[in-house]
Amino acid sequence: MTTIETTRAEPSAPTEHNPHHARRWLILGVIALAQLAVVLDATIVNIALPSAQHSLGFSNDNRQWIITAYALAFGSLLLLGGRLGDLFGRKPMFITGLIGFAAASALGGAAGSFGVLVAARGLQGIFGALLAPAALSLLSVTFTDLKERGRAFAIYGAVSGGGGAIGLILGGALTEYLSWRWCLYVNVPVAVVAVIGAMLLLKKQPKAAHAPTLDVPGTIAIVAGLVSLVYGLATAETRGWSSVVTLGYIGAGVVLIAVFAWLETRAKHPLLPLRILLDRTRGGSFLAVGIVGGGMFGVFLFLTYYLSTALDYSPLKTGVSFLPMIVGITITAQGSAPVVNRIGVKVPVTVGMLLATCGMLLFTQLELTSTYWAHIFPGLVIVGLGIGLVIAPAISTATQGVQDDDAGVASAAVNTFQQIGGSISTAVLSAFAAAAATDYMQGKVPNQTNAALAALNSYTTAFWWSAGIFAGGAVICGLVLRHGAVEKDPNAVPVMAH
Repeated sequence: MTTIETTRAEPSAPTEHNPHHARRWLILGVIALAQLAVVLDATIVNIALPSAQHSLGFSNDNRQWIITAYALAFGSLLLLGGRLGDLFGRKPMFITGLIGFAAASALGGAAGSFGVLVAARGLQGIFGALLAPAALSLLSVTFTDLKERGRAFAIYGAVSGGGGAIGLILGGALTEYLSWRWCLYVNVPVAVVAVIGAMLLLKKQPKAAHAPTLDVPGTIAIVAGLVSLVYGLATAETRGWSSVVTLGYIGAGVVLIAVFAWLETRAKHPLLPLRILLDRTRGGSFLAVGIVGGGMFGVFLFLTYYLSTALDYSPLKTGVSFLPMIVGITITAQGSAPVVNRIGVKVPVTVGMLLATCGMLLFTQLELTSTYWAHIFPGLVIVGLGIGLVIAPAISTATQGVQDDDAGVASAAVNTFQQIGGSISTAVLSAFAAAAATDYMQGKVPNQTNAALAALNSYTTAFWWSAGIFAGGAVICGLVLRHGAVEKDPNAVPVMAH
């Protein structure tokens, strides 16, 4: 049944009063470029790690911190970054984030030691946490027309979903033909172009009459909670899940996040107003973003391992192998907008989760003798189609109908769910994969063949669990999300129908 819901938010500014309306598609290009830089850095360094390790001489145990330093800073500071955008303006935060991100990337590219590289990755995460929510909230307030909004978020969703795969391709090419350092340097020209575009195209928006103040207790609780949780999960692979350190940090993180939720119910100006999450359709969309972020790592991380070790692909060939997935994401992300406008978000998100499940199940059948076109290509296409069908509608819906004062923090929450979903998934899947390899070798002769089969068993175990993540996402989103088309009511902000 099609319904119209009005929201308590103040109506969006009509297009004739929107200072960005005339140049909105150029602004979308700048935002997409900035978002691509942030998403790329979640994966572009993965392929460069062996070369960086050889160059700087750090150990295998320390290698994970090149990835974790970025995730730790980025994931834990996103909500704060989003609220700072609401308080001090999205344009200043967007430009500050871009400049800082470029400077941190240049520092990392020039790093002469492991410590400097880790510090640079952490700084990338900090400035990315300013940049990402500002970009998404700018997009949210720039596109107020329902039909155009769907197309704009489809493009943004394709960048967010396909950026990780693009990072693998670009990382492979840069590492193979230039140097691992260019996996970091490449952000500098991208950021320069985006800064110039932002300064020319974006106008300073007036502060809201009732702009909220910063929720200091809530900020401390959520930053400490997310840092503790992500750090605990990151140490699980090396210390084990039963380690006192691992359990202590994870437990402290869970408690602090619970304290944060309690504080938000009592704060006059909460960092993350719970009304944003408690709206059923919007809350379900946040869950969808987190689940698809977690499931994607099963593809990016373990299929990369499989291609480079089992099939002995070069860095560039490994990256290019993910092209079908990017194409699949782009097709369904673009095609989902009119579908959502007609029937709502529930059907495309649920179907997308089921498609991604089917694609992951194909990967569980991989062998050491599998071929790309017969055994890998079909799964990549199906997973890509599924992810695109989920991510564009979910991101658009999660930020739709939110009060203008809360646009930044709502956008930050989208990125937080995706980042934390990916961090949890990485830790859990890595632990399960390592256990599967160890179990396979029990009672077997430790030779090259058995080692290869043990590694294969670890990858397929991760694919099974990734399939489970997507299947669980289909059930959860099918139950939580309401069915109903979006209609435009001239007297209300258009939001997903309940």
